Amino acid sequence: MAALTSLTLSQFRSHSRTELTVDARPVAIFGPNGAGKTNILEAVSMLSPGRGLRRAAVGDLARQPGGIGWKVAALVTSLGQMHEVETVSEGGPRTVRIDGKAATQTALGRIARVLWLVPAMDRLWIEGAEGRRRFLDRMTLSFDPRHGEAVLDYEKAMRDRNRLLKDHVNDARWYDALEARMADAGARIDMARRDALARVAAAEGGGSFPVATLTMLGPDGAADSFEADALAETLRGGRARDMTAGRTLTGPHRADLGAIYADKGVAAAQCSTGEQKALLISLILANARALTEEVGAPPLLLLDEVAAHLDADRRAALYDEIVALGAQAWMTGTGAELFDDLGERATRLAVSDADGTSQVAQA
Repeated sequence: MAALTSLTLSQFRSHSRTELTVDARPVAIFGPNGAGKTNILEAVSMLSPGRGLRRAAVGDLARQPGGIGWKVAALVTSLGQMHEVETVSEGGPRTVRIDGKAATQTALGRIARVLWLVPAMDRLWIEGAEGRRRFLDRMTLSFDPRHGEAVLDYEKAMRDRNRLLKDHVNDARWYDALEARMADAGARIDMARRDALARVAAAEGGGSFPVATLTMLGPDGAADSFEADALAETLRGGRARDMTAGRTLTGPHRADLGAIYADKGVAAAQCSTGEQKALLISLILANARALTEEVGAPPLLLLDEVAAHLDADRRAALYDEIVALGAQAWMTGTGAELFDDLGERATRLAVSDADGTSQVAQA
């Protein structure tokens, strides 16, 4: 299994210096709002590729006032091996070291896979497509750590193309070169996304949470796909329209994710708040089961305020599924009683605030 056994936060958010030693069991973190519980989960999320569960700028993670840098270090056990992992910012871009050697963020995804569910995602099905694409890409990245590189390649080429469009440049050679890069990266993105959806769909069901049927959609709500040759042709044929708009209107950056509550045949956006939360949890658990099957170890789960919108039975069922999966889940809640159903199956941490500095004690 994948688990953190040691976690150190230095000048990270509200934590001046917090040192945690835990075992492989789930970790239940409780305390009042604003005490710094979510900051611990965010620190763990920085041990994966990307910008973490809040998508914060690197500079915003430093302790304030006056913070110019921060560090997160951990001992990670994965597939029978222990790794020393740290990510640091000294006022500039964050760097990564694994076992004392400089590494890329992509390499973090090979050490341990990390999945998360945060309250901001509760509105996933009723807000804009951007959040759903981000959710889909995090799911995809969990299976393929190189997916982030394809997304970056695509976005860089698209930014350059958009600059030409806004400046009303008509040199076909420049467009051909950029569109070829976009088509290649876009096809990789689309294929990886569809592969991730298929893997999650195969791992859905059999638990206490409702199954969500997921579909890739285009901006018009129709099923869409992007093969390299077809995407290149579409971009080429859409230059005049895109120049009028000043941006690229077609491609995987406009994809959407549709979800249906399978048993009811109802779109997720039309479900109750509780049902939407249950569908999200179902997808996170299915993603975790699929990763466990593929990688041989369950991912780390970060579940912020996970008890919100769950009744007591669903809460107990969630804990049972996490334990059955063998995953180390880091969970937050305002009260210790929210984790009573875990019994001795979890480590408990109490978080409090002392004049703006988070304090953590094992409970």
